[in-house]
Amino acid sequence: MKRAKAKSLKRRLIAQLLLFQVGILLLFSVAFVAYLIQAGEGIVLSDPEFADAAGRAIERKADGQLVLNETDEIAKLRQSSADFWFVARSEKGEIIQTGNVPAVYAAMAEHLDRITFGDIRDTKPPFSYLAVIRNTSGPAGNFTVIGKGDVFSMTYAILLLSNLLMVPILVLLVIVTIIVIPWIVSRAFSRLSTVAKEAEAIDIDRRGYRLPKTGIPREVMPLVNAINGALQRLDEGHERHQRFILDAAHELRTPVAILQTRVETIVEGPIRNRLLSDAGRISALAEQLLDLQRLDVIGANFSPVDLVDICRDVAADMAPLAIAQGYDLSLETRLDRLIVQGDAGALRRVVFNIVQNAIEHGGGKGNITIRIDRRAIIEVTDEGPGVPVAERERIFEPFHRLHPHEHGAGLGLNLVSEIMQRHGGNVIVLDGPQGGACFRLSFPS
Repeated sequence: MKRAKAKSLKRRLIAQLLLFQVGILLLFSVAFVAYLIQAGEGIVLSDPEFADAAGRAIERKADGQLVLNETDEIAKLRQSSADFWFVARSEKGEIIQTGNVPAVYAAMAEHLDRITFGDIRDTKPPFSYLAVIRNTSGPAGNFTVIGKGDVFSMTYAILLLSNLLMVPILVLLVIVTIIVIPWIVSRAFSRLSTVAKEAEAIDIDRRGYRLPKTGIPREVMPLVNAINGALQRLDEGHERHQRFILDAAHELRTPVAILQTRVETIVEGPIRNRLLSDAGRISALAEQLLDLQRLDVIGANFSPVDLVDICRDVAADMAPLAIAQGYDLSLETRLDRLIVQGDAGALRRVVFNIVQNAIEHGGGKGNITIRIDRRAIIEVTDEGPGVPVAERERIFEPFHRLHPHEHGAGLGLNLVSEIMQRHGGNVIVLDGPQGGACFRLSFPS
């Protein structure tokens, strides 16, 4: 079954906030336009374009008198508006008019030099007193014109103006909202991203670490507290587990040593050898468990360590066991010294476990060779069946054994891998030059 992709809380918050903002803006715009329409319902306005048409139609004769030409624009205005009229006053006080001018506006014509702009509304049909005042210019000069041209509903004017004004405002607000909201949300989540990175760095080697609470939103604080509580319980459980293993390993050493001593007093024979072998495996397991506990303090006491000296000591200690099992154990190097920073006891256990693994799995014959390279590399090779490619990573897992019925607890190679990691190195398995397996230990130069 395909796992559902996790949804982004940040994107969801941004989308919801954007929808909310856009919805509020649209609702406000619709309400505002509806209010203006209601306020202007039943009101009509006069189109002021007739004033420019009048300015272009007024001309001055040779004797200086003003005349109104019946231009196409004026003719169209007379056809479209039955009560079309206007009065124009020049800068010199000359007046020219056409149409049925209401008496009240005829009297105002003398005073148009004081008025430059005006919209006069009439709320009752037939809107006889509807008029506009505009300044215009034409061939005969500048004029102030009062009059009435085509009429149109106030509602239409409101819709037109609202579209011209509100649409750009809405677009600007939406753009600002789209930019600002993601920035605000990202800034609010920035601290959570930092905490997430801190959480990714938590592992078994950083016990006691807790997620920081500084700058965490109050809504997320319960989750951080819960995680820190879980880390606290895990640390306590790990400590109890470690103490149990350490105590058990220590308790095993004494009875195993007593058992080995008593078995050695038995008369030589197959049963004695078998009991000694079994006791030796129990003792080795106890030592490996103790070594696993010592890993926690590896790194605190690093000092210069001679790898050549360590390999020489291991080869000398393991030679009798290797010869007894049918092998030739040799150390090959041209170096007198090879110094690295590390824990001498832990590194000796690494080489010991690799050689012991070669003795157990090398097929009981051939050569086991320890080589030391000046590049801070140790190789332990045998001439046995080798390690299958598919198993070359798994053999370093704890309690993993290549063959289910073989001896050992499967901790030796895992211990090697852990120690090498704490020394900044690594261990890999390759094919040996004569067949078999080649374990390569690489240390920092």
